[in-house]
Amino acid sequence: MINSATESNTPETVLSVRFNGHTLGKICKETHASSDDALVERIQKIYPDYPLHLARVGHEWYRLGGVINPDGSRIANDLNEWAERTFIECGHNFNTLLDYCEEERFLGTRHKGVTLYLVARTGTRAEDFVQIEVDRTQEVADRYLIDIDQPPDDLEELIDPLTPLNVEPFAVGSPRYTYRRKTEVALFMNELGRHRVDRHPSQRFMDDWNASSAGQEVVFCRYWSVRLNQHKGRHGEQIMNVDVVRNQKRDVPRLESPEAKKGKALATLISRFDIQAGYPFAWFFYMVKGQVSPHVGESVHRDLMKDFDYLPERDATVLKRWVAKPYLL
Repeated sequence: MINSATESNTPETVLSVRFNGHTLGKICKETHASSDDALVERIQKIYPDYPLHLARVGHEWYRLGGVINPDGSRIANDLNEWAERTFIECGHNFNTLLDYCEEERFLGTRHKGVTLYLVARTGTRAEDFVQIEVDRTQEVADRYLIDIDQPPDDLEELIDPLTPLNVEPFAVGSPRYTYRRKTEVALFMNELGRHRVDRHPSQRFMDDWNASSAGQEVVFCRYWSVRLNQHKGRHGEQIMNVDVVRNQKRDVPRLESPEAKKGKALATLISRFDIQAGYPFAWFFYMVKGQVSPHVGESVHRDLMKDFDYLPERDATVLKRWVAKPYLL
C-alpha cells in the first residue's frame, strides 16, 4: 500500500518512473561525498526533464559503528555483532572479554551523518514533486572500546557507554552517500487521505497553498519539503504521517505584534514580511507552522470584516476558511 508512494527496494510502478531507485542508489554509491552539488549534478544529468535541487540538509545524527585497532586497521564493521560474538568466543566470560579489549586497546567507531533532501517539481500543485533522501555519512573513531579505570559492567555498557574514554576523533575511510528512498509526494498524500475522514493538516496546508497567490507565483518545493513517517501499528496496520518543513536556512522574518494595528498599518506589516520571505501570503503559512502568532490572522480577518481589501480575493478566501476551522502544523 505505502510502496505506491514511497520506494524501498521494490519494483517501479507506472506512476513513479521519474526517478529509478536502483539508478539513484548506484549514483550515490559511485559519487565521492565531497560535494553535494556534484551529486545533484550527476543525478540531474541522468534525469534532465525534472529540474532537481537540494532543498535542505537535516540535523546531524549518529549511529554505532565498528571496531578498529589503534593503527586504524579494521576489526569489525558492526560493533554490536562483534561484541556479542566475541563474548561467546570468550566462553561467556565477561572478564575475559574485558582483558582482551584492554590488551588490544581496541577503538570504537560511530557513523555521523546528515540526510540530504533533494526535490524535483513534477506538476503545478504544491504536492506535485518527488523528494529524494540521501544520507551523507562519515565513520569516525572517537573512543577506546573500554575505559581501563572504569570498565563496563555488562555487554550493553561496553557497546554503548554513557561516559566513554574519548580520543581525538579521526576519520575512518572516506565519507560516502547512501540512497535512502524517494517519495512521489502527491501519491503519498493521496494514500494518506484514503485512511482519514478529514483532511490531514499537511494536506490542508498544500490545499491552501494551491488556492493562494503563493501557489500562483512560486514553486512550493522551493520553499517547503516534507518529513515522512510510516510504520506498522500494534495490530500490523500501516500508520502514515507527514509534516511540512521549511527549506530556507535563514532566520524566520520578524513580524511585530499586530496589537492595535489595523488597516494600512497592518497591511504594511504583513507585506514587509512577505517581501522578506520571498513570496506573497507567506505570513499565513508561517502562521500555520507556528512561527507567526495566530493573532495576526485574526487581526487581518477583522479588517476583512470591516471592508478593508488589501488581501487578494483568493488569499482572503483561504484566511476566512482558516478562521472558520483553524489548524496548525
